[in-house]
Amino acid sequence: MQKKLQKRGAILLSIIMLFSILTACGSSDKSSSGNKASGNTASNSTNAASDVKKDGFPIVSKPITLTMLAQSANMGDWSKMPVVQEMEKLSNVKIEFQTVPIDSFATKKNLVFASGDLPDMIYAADLKPAEQVTYGTQGAIIPLENLIDNYAPNLKKLLDENPNWRKNITTSDGHIYSLPFFDSAAVWYRGPMWYNGKFLKALNATEPKTTEELYTYLKRVKTEDPNGNGKADEIPLCSVKLDDLRMFFLGFWGIYNEEYYADKDGKVHYTPQEEGYKGYLTFLNRLWKEDLLDHETFSQNDDQKKAKGKENRLALFSDYMAYFTLGGEQSTSDPMMTPVSSEIAGTPVYGKHPGMSANGAFAITKHNPNPEATMRWIDYQFGYDGATLWNQGPEGNMWKYKDKATHTKEWLPVPGGGDREEYRATITPNYGILTPGVNLKEMTNGLRTPFDDWIDKQNQEKLVPIGKVPMPNVYLSNDEQSQVTALLSDLETYTKQMEAKFVTGQEPLSNWDKYVAQLKKMGSDEIVKIYQSAYDRWNQEGTK
Repeated sequence: MQKKLQKRGAILLSIIMLFSILTACGSSDKSSSGNKASGNTASNSTNAASDVKKDGFPIVSKPITLTMLAQSANMGDWSKMPVVQEMEKLSNVKIEFQTVPIDSFATKKNLVFASGDLPDMIYAADLKPAEQVTYGTQGAIIPLENLIDNYAPNLKKLLDENPNWRKNITTSDGHIYSLPFFDSAAVWYRGPMWYNGKFLKALNATEPKTTEELYTYLKRVKTEDPNGNGKADEIPLCSVKLDDLRMFFLGFWGIYNEEYYADKDGKVHYTPQEEGYKGYLTFLNRLWKEDLLDHETFSQNDDQKKAKGKENRLALFSDYMAYFTLGGEQSTSDPMMTPVSSEIAGTPVYGKHPGMSANGAFAITKHNPNPEATMRWIDYQFGYDGATLWNQGPEGNMWKYKDKATHTKEWLPVPGGGDREEYRATITPNYGILTPGVNLKEMTNGLRTPFDDWIDKQNQEKLVPIGKVPMPNVYLSNDEQSQVTALLSDLETYTKQMEAKFVTGQEPLSNWDKYVAQLKKMGSDEIVKIYQSAYDRWNQEGTK
């Protein structure tokens, strides 16, 4: 777990341009004046707002204290971190942190909302669209749009410059209940596919361009001993339950997303019943039958996959970076996979990251006595100075300016010569978790490495030209959400089971029509209808 968190943290810093993962909640809600009443009355908010500056620091003239529930990678006490101490000094806002381990956060979040024992704000909140709608309409979290317009100049500027971003965080009732992480340079939803460069070189092979060429290459891996150990131990294609390759491979058959997506004509599709999905299953079944797809795909975990990579047995696999699986240092010799075309016209395609997180990363609850100051506090992370502070720490810890006018920085030596990412985890809470804020290009001026530039070049050459955002972040009404939640609960279980059966041959692909009929019986067409309505509403918002 520790290694996974370190690698997730490394992604946030070393390739920040490319992107874009239980303690009791205190019941003694405190403010600067001591105990506060449960709830947030209009008079309380009005009185508190009168002391809030609309720009500049400090945010309030008299110190206040607010409570926060947050998920944490548990790499240090947040209250003692330089970032938090600097933020308190700047803002005059003290935060009482109630941090919860990542693996326990979803459970804790549910308990907090169910009990009504809410903190003032939730950070790294991972609020799914359905939760935003539910808790927002119930009044547990408050609407933010007026606060944004009046107390969030950085965020307002981003939303004004990117109207679709505002639409993407506005629910069907017209409110914004949660704030995301924005990154207009993001390309990946999750790690792409990588080739083992040593295998390509040993076989004197070039990257395949079609599914047939890919099959031929994987067959050569199986039979020509590219790792040179005299054993037939190579694994041509390795996966963990197909979750790490599904979206990438679906693009070979013209599908942008693994659940539902909108095509270029604005028509919504439910992926598991599309003909392209059948092509994807057929290809993987072919690989399975010839032992070209790892037969431990449905039983192994990520650590077991990585162990095979470090033994130099894997030819093609998914990860955030190839060296995370293969071991060793950063290397430009293991190329990102170029998506290949299939028998379907117009392929390949790639489901590009929408430039913002789908789940909400920050919310203000109804118990907050000073939502205006809270909005000013979080807004700092949506501008260059605040985003730099929360991602890279205060100047003088990890970095210093070479040229402040151009935002050009340079790294400082890590105290004691330790690992920079482990050191960063002691400086800022923004480590290993999805936090609110923004990634801006100028944040990494002077800090980028040749490897970072190589990754960016791979993206621009291989994914960006065929990339399309599968679907905007549409919100459903409460009734629609209830229907979708009920339908998808059974459909997701069934489709995952059938995917494994089709791929492994337990279910013959000759039963495809029977399978699709069952999906429709279970409500797949209703899913399409609901999301089509939501997508049409989203499009209409731009014409008002």
